[in-house]
Amino acid sequence: MIEIKTVITETFAMRFFQFGTGAKQMVILPGLSVQSVMDAADAVASAYESLTDDFTIFVFDRREALPETYSIREMARDTAEAIKTLGLRDVSLFGASQGGMIALEIALEQPELVRRLALGSAGARVDEERYREISKWIGYAEQKDAVGLYLAFGETVYPPAVFRLCRPSLIAAARTVTEADLKRFVTLAEGTKGFDVTDRLNDISCPVLVLGAADDAVLGSSASRELIESRTKEPPFACHFYDGYGHAAFDTAPDYKERLMQFFLK
Repeated sequence: MIEIKTVITETFAMRFFQFGTGAKQMVILPGLSVQSVMDAADAVASAYESLTDDFTIFVFDRREALPETYSIREMARDTAEAIKTLGLRDVSLFGASQGGMIALEIALEQPELVRRLALGSAGARVDEERYREISKWIGYAEQKDAVGLYLAFGETVYPPAVFRLCRPSLIAAARTVTEADLKRFVTLAEGTKGFDVTDRLNDISCPVLVLGAADDAVLGSSASRELIESRTKEPPFACHFYDGYGHAAFDTAPDYKERLMQFFLK
């Protein structure tokens, strides 16, 4: 069973877990979720088992005791501080969805922390159109409709066949959601609104891999394509697009971890 730990800085505490025995360091920043990924630590470790001989892997939550408003830039600042507090440097950084936005900010503001950067179903900006689906989720959370939220969330991030299979477990998970979970979700979801680093992508100095989804129903495939096209400086961002695996291709595509490993081991 994976042990959940807490890193404590001068201003906040943040939960994380680690697994693997490799000499290289990898950091995973998960996407927005209704309940903390810390509750699924064993499942995450199992999913990334193929990387554990080469990497020691750290998975970070968002900070404890969220402020009333909490932007992506602030999430990145706190996550970078937690990474530094643990003495990590020159990491292979993978961010999924909202985690990818946080990872972008870290690569821009703290380049010494990042050796290579992989972005899964992420975007460089969240305008009104891309925020529309997120705002629907916020509506369910504000109405304290955890079942509605879980089903709307699952239907959007997973392809139809996966959603049908997961539907019973999503409803079961929703039964365990607390009002504190819903309030935290709203704060984190609202933090994506207005995020935009499009005009700074040329400032990223490390190699970048963009893993997009052609059928991304959250941000749209245009978000990943815009990431690639907005980089006009050499070298361009490497990329691969999945089709048929949905926004959560990082969970559903069978070769996803292999692509990450090949990129990070270079």
